[in-house]
Amino acid sequence: MARKFLYLVVAMIVLVVAGLLALRLWPQELGRIAFVPNSAFEGAPPKSAADFAAPSLWVARPDMKDSPALFLPKGAAAGKGEAAIFYIHPTTYLNRAHWNAPLDDTDANERAVMITRMQASVFNAAGDIWAPRYRQATFGTFLGSNPNVAPAIKLAYADVEAAFAAFLAQIAPDRPIILAGHSQGSLHLTRLLKDHVSGTPLAQRIVAAYVVGWPISVENDLASLGLMPCRRKDQTQCIMSWQSFAEPAEPDYLTNSFDTSKGLNGQSNAATVMLCTNPLTGGTLPEAPTRFNQGTMKANSEMTSGELLPNMVPARCAGRGLLLIGNPIDLGSYMMPGNNYHVYDYSLFWANIRADALARLAAFKAAR
Repeated sequence: MARKFLYLVVAMIVLVVAGLLALRLWPQELGRIAFVPNSAFEGAPPKSAADFAAPSLWVARPDMKDSPALFLPKGAAAGKGEAAIFYIHPTTYLNRAHWNAPLDDTDANERAVMITRMQASVFNAAGDIWAPRYRQATFGTFLGSNPNVAPAIKLAYADVEAAFAAFLAQIAPDRPIILAGHSQGSLHLTRLLKDHVSGTPLAQRIVAAYVVGWPISVENDLASLGLMPCRRKDQTQCIMSWQSFAEPAEPDYLTNSFDTSKGLNGQSNAATVMLCTNPLTGGTLPEAPTRFNQGTMKANSEMTSGELLPNMVPARCAGRGLLLIGNPIDLGSYMMPGNNYHVYDYSLFWANIRADALARLAAFKAAR
């Protein structure tokens, strides 16, 4: 009996090791099996700005009781600035049943609340936060080519576009605006910048755009976005963007996907450089030691409580635009293969991003 139990334990260890090795060697292939829908794109009627008058279509908005965007970790000071913040959350729909998330999907909505606490809350000292609930493309959409990918992303963007129109209609016409997103949210944010900000009077109201966790090609995208990269702490109407990796970084999945994509100008992104803004310096320097880090936000697994821990990680822009943070640190269970800290792009530099937004808002107000 003891020998059989020992064999069972050994077998379980072998399976776990094999699983981890497979995930390390073939993460994209396994991801396709687990997350890519095997059905056709279903389509759905478009939403209008009027539809987004409904509170149920927002994860966070200023008139919402207990808005998740009002979360504050221990050690963060409260504040209330004059900006209106439009934040687009990342992918929280992991189901392969549909190419786009149903708006009433409980799991996706609960994750959206958690990630809004984790990320959008960084801006709550700068002003009111609006975060739409949208029919996001499912996680599997980003795991390879498929004829259903383009219409799924198009549907998701149309919701974001309608929500943005509703947001603009409900704020004062001269109010300063901060735009922010992460991952899929930042993908849609690049389209918003291109379609509705670049070359328009609205660009004059943009304090800054935090396009985090989605690669921006310096050569192929920046000219279409209408904003310059942030290079000074008092600079406004500029973009910050980064992709966080611990060392040794293994970014092959990111760079391979980037290389096979096209920029906003229609040109191949192969061999181009991704925009990297160091959030510890506001773009003034590409490299900063740990003493520059005012506070990494470490939260519990439900993102209902957290604390700021200073001097946790350094940051330096390197290679084709990765943001490297030195040795890996433990922030929770959402690590990705290859020392990819994608989920923690905001948490790693939470206090610095908060200070950055306030400094740029002050500069914006002073210039006007």
